Amino acid sequence: MWIWERPEWPDFTYDIKAVMPQLLKAHGAEKRLLGVMEGLGFDLQSHAYLQTLIQDVVQSSAIEGERLAPEDVRSSIARRLGMDVGGLRPVNRSVEGVVEMMVDATRNYSETLTAERIYAWHAALFPTGRSGMQEIIVGAYRDDAKGPMQVLSGPMGRETVHYEAPPANRLETEMSAFFHWFETSPITDLAQVAIAHLYFVTLHPFADGNGRMARAIADMALSRFDGSSQRFYSMSAQIHAEKDDYYNMLESTQRCKISVTDWVLWFLGCFERAVHNSEAALETTMNRHRFWQAWAAIDLNERQSKVLNRMLGDKGPWEGKLTTKKYASLVKKSADTAQRDIKDLVNKGVLVKDDSAGGRSTSYLLVPV
Repeated sequence: MWIWERPEWPDFTYDIKAVMPQLLKAHGAEKRLLGVMEGLGFDLQSHAYLQTLIQDVVQSSAIEGERLAPEDVRSSIARRLGMDVGGLRPVNRSVEGVVEMMVDATRNYSETLTAERIYAWHAALFPTGRSGMQEIIVGAYRDDAKGPMQVLSGPMGRETVHYEAPPANRLETEMSAFFHWFETSPITDLAQVAIAHLYFVTLHPFADGNGRMARAIADMALSRFDGSSQRFYSMSAQIHAEKDDYYNMLESTQRCKISVTDWVLWFLGCFERAVHNSEAALETTMNRHRFWQAWAAIDLNERQSKVLNRMLGDKGPWEGKLTTKKYASLVKKSADTAQRDIKDLVNKGVLVKDDSAGGRSTSYLLVPV
């Protein structure tokens, strides 16, 4: 029996005594992060917010196996929010659609969630009317003409059914009940955010895109809980990092009784880990900001700026030390060009030779600021 077949559906319950310790830890983690952010300047806050939105869009799509270029997403978000970040480039309608949904969910979080609104989200996600090569119903609930909506894995003919959603003829009633619950149940704690995500994805009302829309609805609920459109942690990035656990927890919850304690506990733990990971990313952002403030007056070429940003972690943690070979590889230039660029950075005091390095290859470190 699926959870929506239970006579108690959709009156979700959970053990508040079991959940409360994790709920307090999650709330405390977010409070500490917000305290740090309040001490930062507007520019750093804006940059951190932009990076969070980029992560949300890229990672939510990655959970579904769709890879979006972060630079395309950055351009789309910056253009939509009127941010002056430079280097914007035209992007395709598929990227614009995901960004449009996520920005609407978080920037316009106080506006009523309706069928028409999520129809528009769905149409934005699938501008061509297709999911991959398959034509799908867009901007309307699924019709189950090809059979029940099921979540499957495994080879064709020997699939494993992980979940079967409510039949299409129940969707109008079920979704009306969901909208009523979402708009009349104040988001007073993170447990309700967890239930909002679970409730929508369990209904699985569309032919495709349900996971991304469920995460957008959770982000909308988080914005209502925070009372702010700006957020500095990415639940989608953390869910992507824990994707197997996410799917396993969804499956076990959708097969269980109406008590969703285990799901709420997992979601709260995932939330706390998302906040902690954002603190580490924020430290990298602050270090990069301090570095460029210190060296704002020096003249650098595009290659040098690119390598320095990489060393400062703009595309993830920097591994190892800088060598002429690594520099040449990053900028796709000759070793001679790399050596000239590095020598110039050493002369300007930006880099220093690593005298502790062994071996035949000379390596370089950033000068601390």
